[in-house]
Amino acid sequence: MPSLSFTMLHNDFFKTKKMIAANIGRIFLDAYNEKFKRNYTAKEFFVEKYYELFFNHNKYMMSAGNSPLENPKISWDKMRTGQIPYKTVEKRNELFIKTVEKIDTGPADASIAIGFPTLDITATTSGQVTNLNLPINTEDIYLSWIGSGFGIGVQSGLSLLFSNKQILLDLFDGWQVYREFLNKTPGLRGNQINTWNGKWISHRYDQYAFDTSDPTASFNPFGTMKDGGMEIETQSWTKVLIGIARVYPETFLTAYVYSLGQTNITVGFVPFELPRIRQPFELYVKYFGTNKREQIEQLFGTAIGFTKACQMGAIGINALKPKGFRDSFDKGIIPKYDSTDEEKTINYNTYQIWLLAMLNNEQLWEKAQQIAAALNNHALSDRNARKVKSQEVSNLLSSVNKKQFIESLTEIVKDTPEIEQLTEIAALIHAMPVDNVPYFLTLIRFQYAVVNKKS
Repeated sequence: MPSLSFTMLHNDFFKTKKMIAANIGRIFLDAYNEKFKRNYTAKEFFVEKYYELFFNHNKYMMSAGNSPLENPKISWDKMRTGQIPYKTVEKRNELFIKTVEKIDTGPADASIAIGFPTLDITATTSGQVTNLNLPINTEDIYLSWIGSGFGIGVQSGLSLLFSNKQILLDLFDGWQVYREFLNKTPGLRGNQINTWNGKWISHRYDQYAFDTSDPTASFNPFGTMKDGGMEIETQSWTKVLIGIARVYPETFLTAYVYSLGQTNITVGFVPFELPRIRQPFELYVKYFGTNKREQIEQLFGTAIGFTKACQMGAIGINALKPKGFRDSFDKGIIPKYDSTDEEKTINYNTYQIWLLAMLNNEQLWEKAQQIAAALNNHALSDRNARKVKSQEVSNLLSSVNKKQFIESLTEIVKDTPEIEQLTEIAALIHAMPVDNVPYFLTLIRFQYAVVNKKS
């Protein structure tokens, strides 16, 4: 017989895991009732709003799992081309009634409660099963359906659930748009609500593209399938989080990260450092403008996938490392600076901005430029000894820690017109936190390459 504390711990654990979608549904429903001056219960909203929007059409907005509502497991291509007809209105009503009856009278399992496990302990979705008799009421089951519609799908196959009321209301506005697209676009496949949410929320929070008077202007979430049909393309996690970070000023916003499918995956609750996520994009605009904004946003966060980013515990600047940066940081290999190649220039500038954001001290941008200029002047100060002086600078720039940097700098200051400037540099590096030194030294290398190229 387990102790009381052990039982309570497991009770809270299993109930919390199963109730996440229901909790999100409750937060949304309260916000909806408040905004529209209504008093819907979960069942009333499910019957009058949710079912009508998600399932009472030829194409569903999301899979209904193992519930009676689910579309038959047939080829989408055959349904799309009319080889197999959609369900009639009468058939949909029959299945809807069966679903409601099962919710009101049956046990809460995966077939009628979203996010709950199957009662078959041998199935791949049978996690979170316990022999404890947990109190689950029908209101929670209806709420789990509502809450499940707010998953924000991102590349990597994972989805995010936020408990922020306004995010949920903004996603709800997108539901209406998705339904309109499904109804008027014959070739567009359904059951993509999570993928849609990712596309919609990044568009909704795009301060440069979203127009409140015409919400779908400049919005193209579609891609082409191999069989010729259309589908919603999956959004990158960085694009979703950039939009959210721009709109909400909270220091942290936590999301539940998961995947529901043939095998359920739970990553857990992940906090996002919104100001830090926003920082590199604001810095890029400040120093390099908004030109090629879409291309810039696609570069940050490409070094690692979203799953690995979640493993950091909290997602901030570090998770936004650009792809290809590792050689520059670990090996000191700086890409060639070429101002005539736009794509290479954007990549180059992205690396520099990420370094500055990691340092979290904007004054170091100017300091790095001053150091780079001083080193360049030293290399060019004596035409007869230019090769020797250039090698001295190269030795300095290959430093990976304080000790190496200051030792190399000592050799330079013995014979240089930049002695005052370089002495100040030594003091700056000496006082800098150890963790920041590699980032600052790498930023100096990037700045020196620019100055050297221009000279």
